[in-house]
Amino acid sequence: MTLFQQPRWLRRWIRRRTNPIPMDRAHMWKGRLSLFYAIVAWHAFGGVCYMIYTGRNDWAKFYGYKSEEEAQLPQAIRFAKQLNLPNAKVVKLSGITKTDEYELKDLEVIRPGVDAAASAANVEK
Repeated sequence: MTLFQQPRWLRRWIRRRTNPIPMDRAHMWKGRLSLFYAIVAWHAFGGVCYMIYTGRNDWAKFYGYKSEEEAQLPQAIRFAKQLNLPNAKVVKLSGITKTDEYELKDLEVIRPGVDAAASAANVEK
């Protein structure tokens, strides 16, 4: 079973236009490609570690793709903007315990039972 099913017509098209490869040659190329993939993956991992070590883990902010205003927004509001959800209910969890719960109305935080000034001050924390 494969993760992504190859279309049947594509398989027939490829098999008609190519010759079978001997097993030993296919095994040799599989090993070479595996080694190449391992080296590329290791270098990519090293690049990510280097970026984190040098303080550039938020690369969008570092290279200027994200403004300071966007960087200060809570993650829930950023996701709501990206998903085009002006009204949403946000539940924050830490492990399996609920730490916070509020609603977004037109991308503004509304906490039940709290006035608007206290709610806005709590978001900026």
